[in-house]
Amino acid sequence: PTDMKPADISDELLWDIIKRCELTEEQEHEIKKYCENHDIIYLCTPFSREAADRLERLGVAGYKIGSGECNNIPLLRHIAAKGMPMILSTGMNDLASIKRSVAVILEYDVPLLVNHCVSEYPTPYEDMQIDTVGVLRSELNLPIGISDHSLGIYSTLGAVALGAVAVEKHFTISRSWPGPDTGLSIEPDELKDLVQGSEIIWKSKGVRDKIHPAEQPVIEFAYASVVAIADVKAGEQLTRDNIWVKRPGTGPILAPEFESVLGKTALTDISTNTQL
Repeated sequence: PTDMKPADISDELLWDIIKRCELTEEQEHEIKKYCENHDIIYLCTPFSREAADRLERLGVAGYKIGSGECNNIPLLRHIAAKGMPMILSTGMNDLASIKRSVAVILEYDVPLLVNHCVSEYPTPYEDMQIDTVGVLRSELNLPIGISDHSLGIYSTLGAVALGAVAVEKHFTISRSWPGPDTGLSIEPDELKDLVQGSEIIWKSKGVRDKIHPAEQPVIEFAYASVVAIADVKAGEQLTRDNIWVKRPGTGPILAPEFESVLGKTALTDISTNTQL
């Protein structure tokens, strides 16, 4: 309908926005070429068979499926049949609907990334529900990303910490520019922080289940060893009055074994501050 207005985004008619912002196929080809000259993978979201076929003519590396088309099974089949990688955003869909769409796409044996998304512009932080990243990863056994429409970069960084392998944010050179999405878009400095922060968080991920080898130098001075805190004569019993634990952790008997030493008898003389 030509009288539709995007809810809570703009007072401008949707048709007028589309006509004002649409690109010709030649212009899109120029943009794709510009991206490739700057090591950027050009992607675009098709909303129709015609758009998908046009992108195929352009030679795109894959297809992004917007949340509005997540449950558009006929269009998903048309695009998946092209055999290219796909990114599926999941706003406005529940888990059952997402699973159905994923199953359809995977029938065509194409690489698939699924993005957790909330189609609210901007999305309040309390509606982001970024724990869904882990749920989708567990339920779908696929790489899961985040398509974030909240303000700033914090929810995105949180999603990365929870395992999101790709992030999507609206971007603009300046939020002072006109346009329905500029108010919730990030600017260049924020994009830089998002990239750096995501890389740092991703490097920081992992599970600690053993001592890291890099900690050994610190262990050697930070651990405590059992030592004599008074001169001990041969035949004398070891008690809390003549032995204790002190740094460094280079002695034969470390602090966890202290209790097992108490009550034993010295076989030789032991000088104060000698590690047992």
